Amino acid sequence: MSWFVLVLSGVLEAVWATALGRSEGLTRLWPSLTFVVALVASMAGLGYAMRTLPVGTSYAIWVGIGAALTVAVAMVTGAEEFSVVKALLVVGVVGCVVGLKLAH
Repeated sequence: MSWFVLVLSGVLEAVWATALGRSEGLTRLWPSLTFVVALVASMAGLGYAMRTLPVGTSYAIWVGIGAALTVAVAMVTGAEEFSVVKALLVVGVVGCVVGLKLAH
């Protein structure tokens, strides 16, 4: 259950990061509310997962999932320019996250 919650929390990290970017400095209501709700849920899930999983592994996986998804969403929506190098680096981050899970 902890692994599932950790992955979901990593997804929510991408949600809050994307919402924060779209909130225009927390001046737009709906992106700001999305940011706050996703941030609280993401942190709560990370804290839950860390009750049974190692802190370093949990944090690295949480950040890796969140960062990879945030960049992927930005490239797909056109907020960031797509490049093969960025895509390969995101694949590398995902590979590292999978490696951490397999090594646990």
